[in-house]
Amino acid sequence: MKLSFRWYGAEDAIPLQYIAQIPGMQAVVTAVYDVPVGEVWPRESIRALKSSVEAAGLLFEVIESIPVHEDIKLGLPTRDRYIANYRENIRRVAEAGIKCVCYNFMPVFDWTRTETEHVLPDGSTTLVYYEEQAEAVNPLDSESDLTLPGWDASYTREELKRVVRQYRGMSGEKLWDNLKYFLEGIIPTAVEYHVNMAIHEDDPCWSIFGLPRIITDEEKLDRLLKIVDVPNNGITLCTGSLGCSAQNDVVKLAAKYAAMGRIHFAHMRNVAVLPNGFEERAHLSSCGSLDMYAIMKALHDNGFDGYIRPDHGRMIWGEKGRPGYGLYDRALGAAYLNGLWEAVSKQG
Repeated sequence: MKLSFRWYGAEDAIPLQYIAQIPGMQAVVTAVYDVPVGEVWPRESIRALKSSVEAAGLLFEVIESIPVHEDIKLGLPTRDRYIANYRENIRRVAEAGIKCVCYNFMPVFDWTRTETEHVLPDGSTTLVYYEEQAEAVNPLDSESDLTLPGWDASYTREELKRVVRQYRGMSGEKLWDNLKYFLEGIIPTAVEYHVNMAIHEDDPCWSIFGLPRIITDEEKLDRLLKIVDVPNNGITLCTGSLGCSAQNDVVKLAAKYAAMGRIHFAHMRNVAVLPNGFEERAHLSSCGSLDMYAIMKALHDNGFDGYIRPDHGRMIWGEKGRPGYGLYDRALGAAYLNGLWEAVSKQG
C-alpha cells in the first residue's frame, strides 16, 4: 500500500514539509480547487500542483476529486458537454502522472454532518451526524438553517432550493441510469490513459432530505462494478462512510473487493455507530465501532496495493483549522495505519 495524505493546495494551513515528516508518508492527495465544477482544469494548474508536491519529496499520483457536475447526475441535455470536459480532465491529470481519481455521485450534498466541533469526553472535537439535527433542516424551507457541513457554499439559498427541487421525484433507478451514462462516457478514456476511477460511497450511506443515494452497500457496489466491468472502474473503500451503518460488514467488503482488484483507494477512519447516527473517533479500533486491524488485514491478505490515507481526524492539542483535516490527529492515524500494515505484513 502507498500511504497518502489529503492536502488542499497552497491555501492549506498545513505545509507540505510537515506532511513529508510523517514517517512512511509517500503521496499527497489533492485537486485543482479554483476552477468551477464541470470545467476543464488548466494544465498549468495541474503542473503547479505536481511541482509543489514533488519538491517536498512526495508522490503526485491521486486526485481527490474531479467533481461531477449536477447536470450529469440529473441527466440534463447539457450533460454531454460536461462529460466531454471530464474526459479531458482525465487526460490532463494522466499526462501529469496521476494514476487514480476519486469522485462521488451524491446528489447536491457531499459528505453531510450536523456538527463539526462536537466535544468528546477527552476534550477533542470531532465531526458527528445526529438524525434529530438533520431532520430539523429542510433545504426547501426559506426559514431553515442552510449551513450544514459538507454543503456546497457556492450555492446561494435560492440556487440550493432550485437544484434540490430538480431532484424531487427522481427515483434511485433514474439516478442509476445517469451514473451508467456517465461511466460509459468516461471509463474508456480512463482505460486508454491508464487511470483508475474510484467512486466514493455516499456519506452517510442513506438517503438524506428525500434525495436518492445509491452507493451505499454491497449490493449497490456490485451493481456499480458491473456497469462497465473493467478494473479501471473501481471504488474508494471509505470505512467511515460504509461503517456508519451497522448493516455494512466493512471487513467483508474490504476482502471481497480487494480480491477482485477493484479497490484503488482507501479512506481509513473509525466511527462510533449510535442509535441516532454516528460520531467520528480516533483511528484506534477501541475508540469506535470498526475493527481497523481486521480491515487492514483483509486488504493486505487479498492483495491490495493501492493508496490509503488517514481520513477525517479530530482536532486535538489545541489545533485550529479545517474540521476533520487538521495535522495532528491525521498524523497519529497515519502512524497507526503504518503500524497495522507492518504487523499484518510480517505475519505472512
